[in-house]
Amino acid sequence: MEASEKPQLPLDDLAFEGIVRALDDRLVIERLTVADERAARMVRERAESGQRPAETVAKAVEIGARVLDSEETAANVDYVRAELERGVGKLNQELAGTIESGNEELAERIATAFGSDRSDSVQRQIAELVKKANDEQRLAISRLFSAEDGANPLTDFKAAVVHGLKELDARRERAREADRQQIEELNRELVALRERFGGREELEAEQARGTAKGFTFEERVHDAIERIAGSRGDCATHTGGEQAEGGGRKGDTLVELEAAEGPSAGRIVFEAKDKKLSKNQAWTELNEGMAARAASYGVLVVAGEARVPAGREQLHEYEGNKLIVAVDRDEPEGLALETAYRLAAARVRLSRDTDLQVDACAVRDAADEALSTLKQAQAIRSSLTGIKTSSDKARAGLDAMVAAVEAKLERIESLIAEADDTD
Repeated sequence: MEASEKPQLPLDDLAFEGIVRALDDRLVIERLTVADERAARMVRERAESGQRPAETVAKAVEIGARVLDSEETAANVDYVRAELERGVGKLNQELAGTIESGNEELAERIATAFGSDRSDSVQRQIAELVKKANDEQRLAISRLFSAEDGANPLTDFKAAVVHGLKELDARRERAREADRQQIEELNRELVALRERFGGREELEAEQARGTAKGFTFEERVHDAIERIAGSRGDCATHTGGEQAEGGGRKGDTLVELEAAEGPSAGRIVFEAKDKKLSKNQAWTELNEGMAARAASYGVLVVAGEARVPAGREQLHEYEGNKLIVAVDRDEPEGLALETAYRLAAARVRLSRDTDLQVDACAVRDAADEALSTLKQAQAIRSSLTGIKTSSDKARAGLDAMVAAVEAKLERIESLIAEADDTD
């Protein structure tokens, strides 16, 4: 048989009583005795269980070889790790020293560059740059918002504000002018009222003289209406004896509103009757008088409440253009006639300006309150005739009620004036 070409392990020393040869990837063991109780017991037990002893020994050798190889590898790894730790420790020491010296140098350079006590430090340079940028930006913004051309984003806003302020000043000026005129009007009315009520005794004496001279009821009513119209800037004309343009002599007194100071703002005809008329007769008188005098409102003035047409009330508007008022036969001038006059004038102004937005409820309430107060005043006036001892007290109450009626009438006129100003 030819000798094997694979490398062989030399023969072992015979002192071990066995021969072991390593043939490439194989082991050949001859007459080798292993004195190990555990190994012997394991081979014996496995042989009893049916496993061949040679197979058991072969596996034991294989496993032992692997364990020995692993132990040698671990020993090598421990050696390498120990050597590496020694080398790395030295490197760490050197690197730490280098970094520490580098840190000191870096800190020194940073302190040199960023020191606040230096004029050329980075902080000072940054502060100067920021200050310069802020100044330039502030100047640019100032130029932008002060420009008068379209580049200024506030040009339209400034123009709108200026225009709004001018318009507001103009409205305030107009409002002040309107207030001034209204105050002047109120002052004129106040003076007229003072003259009227202050000269009551002279008025009563004048009326007494008129009655003694034989003036008719129609003439006395006209004189009273003329005085009321004169205090309000209206014109009153006694037309009872004049021929109307359309024919006839209907309409005793014609009042043209605001005609004393300008064009007429409307016409009211007053029909004075010293006798009692039926409802149909009263309406015929007023309708013919309004038609003859081209008036839009008619007032029937009767001598005393007893002559008010049946089924009708005084100071109550009928058909939107008729009113009845009862006055004293000998002294027609008084609160009742003036109330009828002012209510009729307010109604004519309302009908003329159809676009006025007037608080109708407020007007109606004020008129009702004025009528109620007027009735109370007339009752007191009647009581004054027979009760001389309490005349002072009753007259004071009468004056208060007269003032209340004046306030209600002014309220009606103010409502109309406010609606007129709004339009």
